[in-house]
Amino acid sequence: MTGYGGNKTLLPLIPGKSPYEGKRPLIMEVLENLPPGPKAIVVNYLEEEVRRVTGGHEISYVRQPVTNGTGGALLAARSFLDSTDADRVIITMGDVPFIRSATYGRLLERLGRYDLALLAFECEDKRTYGLIETDGERVIKVIEWKYWKDFSARRQGRLRFCNAGVYAVRKQALLTYMERMAAKPHEVRKLVNGEWVAINEYFITDIAEMMNADGLQVGMTSAPEQETIGVDSPESLKAAQEQYAGLTEKEAKSARRA
Repeated sequence: MTGYGGNKTLLPLIPGKSPYEGKRPLIMEVLENLPPGPKAIVVNYLEEEVRRVTGGHEISYVRQPVTNGTGGALLAARSFLDSTDADRVIITMGDVPFIRSATYGRLLERLGRYDLALLAFECEDKRTYGLIETDGERVIKVIEWKYWKDFSARRQGRLRFCNAGVYAVRKQALLTYMERMAAKPHEVRKLVNGEWVAINEYFITDIAEMMNADGLQVGMTSAPEQETIGVDSPESLKAAQEQYAGLTEKEAKSARRA
C-alpha cells in the first residue's frame, strides 16, 4: 500500500498512536464474519506476521510463491481445496473487512440456483472497478476498466453493478475451471522496484466467463457499497477506521436499548 511498508491486511480498524498501529486487524474482522467451515489464508508478503496474528484460529496457510493475481492465489490453494470436504467455497479478500455474515450467507444461498455467484455493488464513481454484464439475473462476464473505459456513455450506463471480487462457487465446478484458467494467463505490465516488467497473472473473473460460455449458471447478489470498501491507501484506511468506529458505536447504542 502506498505510504505503508507492512502487510495491509494487518492494519488496524481501531487506531492507536497512529493510523498504522492499533487493534483489530482487518483480516481478523474478515475471518470472524465468514460462515463456519474450514478456512485457508493465502500468504506471501510478511507471511510469518500474518501467521502470528491469526494463529489463534483453526486456519490452513497456503503459500503463493509469486504474486500473480487473484486467480494465482486461488491456484496456490488447490491442495487445500482438494483436501477439504466442503462442497461450497467462498473466495474473499483480507483487506475488505466490512462484508457482513448475512451477506456471505446470501452468496452461499445463491448456489442453490447457480454454480457461481458474485458479490456486486452499485456506486456513483465506478472508478477502475470491473463492471458486471448481465442478461436478466444471469451474469455474462466481468468487463475490466481498461476495456469499458472506452465504451460510450450509454453503454457504460447499462453496466449498473461493480464486481466486489468476492465469490461463492460449487467446489467441483471450481476445480475444473481453475485448470482452464491456469492455461490462459494474462500478460500484465507492472512497476516493480522502479522498473516496468511483464508478469503473467490469472483472473478469477475468467472462471465466471468460461462457466457462462459452457452453459453453467452464473449469478450474483448485491450489497451496499459501504460493505465492499477495501483498504489500499492511507485515505481509505482512515475512512475504514471511521466507519468501524461508527458501527461499534451503533452496536453499543443498540445493546444499551436492549
